[in-house]
Amino acid sequence: MSRPHIGVQLTFYACRSMGEAGPASGLLSECRLSRGMWPTDKYVCIAMEALDQLLMACHCQSINLFVESFLKMVRKLLESDKPNLQILGTNSFVKFANIEEDTPSYHRSYDFFVSRFSEMCHSNYEDPDIRTKIRMAGIKGLQGVVRKTVNDELQANIWDPQHMDKIVPSLLFNLQSGERTESRSPSPLQASEKEKESPVELTERCFRELLGRAAYGNIKNAVTPVLMHLDNHSLWEGKTFAVRCFKIIMYSIQSQHSHLVIQQLLGHLDANSKNSAKVRAGIVEVLLEAAAIAASGSVGPTVLEVFNTLLRQLRLSVDYELTGSYDGSTSIGTKIIKAHEERQLQEAVITTIGSFANTLPTYQRSEVMLFIMGKIPVPGVNLTLPSTESEPEGTRMIQVMLLKSLVQVTAGFQTTNMLTALPSSFLEPLLSFSLTDDPEVRLLVLQILLSLIDRHDNRPKFSKISIISDISVLKLKVDKCSRQDNLFMKKHGQQLYRHIYLGCKEESSGQHHYETLYALLGLLSVELANEEVVVDLIRLALALQDLALSTDEGLPVYNRCAVHALAAAYLNLICQLTTVPAFCQHIHEVIEVRQKDGPYLLPEDVFIDYPKLPSSLEKVEGDVLFLQSKITEVLGGSGYNTERLATPYIPQYTDEDRLSKRKSIGETISLQVEVESRNSPEKEERTPAEEITFETLKNAIVDSVGMEEQERERRRQVVEKFQKAPFEEIAAHCGARATMLQSKLNQIFEITIRPPPSPSGTISSGYGQSQSRSVPIYEMKFPDLCVY
Repeated sequence: MSRPHIGVQLTFYACRSMGEAGPASGLLSECRLSRGMWPTDKYVCIAMEALDQLLMACHCQSINLFVESFLKMVRKLLESDKPNLQILGTNSFVKFANIEEDTPSYHRSYDFFVSRFSEMCHSNYEDPDIRTKIRMAGIKGLQGVVRKTVNDELQANIWDPQHMDKIVPSLLFNLQSGERTESRSPSPLQASEKEKESPVELTERCFRELLGRAAYGNIKNAVTPVLMHLDNHSLWEGKTFAVRCFKIIMYSIQSQHSHLVIQQLLGHLDANSKNSAKVRAGIVEVLLEAAAIAASGSVGPTVLEVFNTLLRQLRLSVDYELTGSYDGSTSIGTKIIKAHEERQLQEAVITTIGSFANTLPTYQRSEVMLFIMGKIPVPGVNLTLPSTESEPEGTRMIQVMLLKSLVQVTAGFQTTNMLTALPSSFLEPLLSFSLTDDPEVRLLVLQILLSLIDRHDNRPKFSKISIISDISVLKLKVDKCSRQDNLFMKKHGQQLYRHIYLGCKEESSGQHHYETLYALLGLLSVELANEEVVVDLIRLALALQDLALSTDEGLPVYNRCAVHALAAAYLNLICQLTTVPAFCQHIHEVIEVRQKDGPYLLPEDVFIDYPKLPSSLEKVEGDVLFLQSKITEVLGGSGYNTERLATPYIPQYTDEDRLSKRKSIGETISLQVEVESRNSPEKEERTPAEEITFETLKNAIVDSVGMEEQERERRRQVVEKFQKAPFEEIAAHCGARATMLQSKLNQIFEITIRPPPSPSGTISSGYGQSQSRSVPIYEMKFPDLCVY
């Protein structure tokens, strides 16, 4: 019998008697290993083909009888220095790996195969085509090892770091190097279907299969080698390959395990806090892609952890930029900080914060907004920053960065109930930042407000201030205000009006500020306006006109012209929204007069690159002004509240002024005196309580608006008195109050200290009148029962 037929006969014999499969395979192995029997590789291939057929022919119950001999043969082939034998052994091992066994085998070891296949993945064979084949064989071999061991509980855990540290880097090496050599793959005309697959495609499929089989406890061991590989080969800076790796990871693992990858990336970002800005920026960009994918699945408790880590990195980056080093010192050997790289990192962090926030539902985004707001430092109130050499500048930079993050988070924010989505705990601290001197901070606050209020994408239609003769060309989306919107404006409307007014009052406000304020007024008109809000907004616009006319504020000519133009543009908008013909006629008449006699009072001549402004604004009067009396008259005929329209708008002072530059000592004293005046002894005695009826309650509700205005006017007068009155007058007033207070206190003390009736009776005075004798308490005689 010829030698090639030995394997065929043994296979036939083994198939007839399954119990003899082990001796048959052993005989084939011995035939292969005896060098004199089969002198050429051709016969080795024939022997392996026979073993493969024997392997495929065996039933599951009997396969363990000859696997050891088979693996011994494969091991010998993989140890050969001939590429064709290595590939032959790999192909046989892959066939074996695809066989499902019913009985686990505890005595096998695949450590050799993991090491050898990983080594083949890094082959540096001279011939590029052969090198590619060897590497692809190594990838297939690793895939086979994973398939064979991942579900076998008796085998050594393939997820152990000792194995993952070999498998994962081998796959990443081919995934990366294959991108550069992909063009060398054979053309479709020369290759068969199996050979058409490139190493990159094969590696990616194997990598995805590996990750897809990872259970909850194995995710960390699979991802850690990826992080280490990217660190060791400086692949974070390129970003493209790192992003691709983690996209494969996020889409391959089970969705409920996504948060584990996010946690590892966050920890790795913290671990690289003192690395270069490019490395940190690369990790941040990877985190951006991974978090966006994870947000569609199960992010779990990592939502705030993501933002907390990113905000911490933002703060550290600002510190590095200010100090110039990672450890706060400038000694020899410290890494030099490149400011432009740190700024790029800061922009990357802000973009990541916004992109991840956009994937969250409304309720979670509201929580994130509150979380970020709590991180913004307020000088003298909450100190969330470590002290640095330039603390004021560091605080300002952090404020700007966190407000930019809020701009990203609030972009596209839409909610049906603004009261719950935007609570006072968020709006009040946000609005307080609009009182600062920094124009950049004020502009960011206005942008955040625009994002929060705009729910119908009307914001782009108010991007420029202009006089529009017909606003129908804007195609504004106006919906009827809901009950929640009305409650929101009733609660927060006065705060918004006040900050718009004070924003126009700032000398450092520029064109962008006024354009944003105009957009805010426009959005309030179309998003949250009922009849009462419309009246308040008209009063606010007229108050802005009075502000521009006033010389007491010391505003520059440009700011006064800008406020005039802003008021004109807004009144032109609101008159067309109210659709009251007489109101529109008055506004248009004034605008026409301004176009002839005062174009510098209109936006087209103010909000341009080189505005032509007069040297002073002393003659702004007459027909170029909007008349409150005229507007009250025409709107009153259409059913609007004439009493409210006739009352000028005056911004009220609140507790927010304590944190702003506007709070002066005089205002503090005046507010204290105002509180005292409410319980002043100069007031008349309390009148008997009047009877409360339905009519009384009705009148109280109706008159509440008027009473509120009167109260504001009274407060303004008190403040003005203590600001402008001479010192002697204020001192005399306070002295008289002190004298009256002392006299009342003396009366109270006299009543309190007067002793009770004396037990010793009365004594007669020299004028024949009886007088009670005052006996000291220590001389009084008390009954025994009264003494303790």
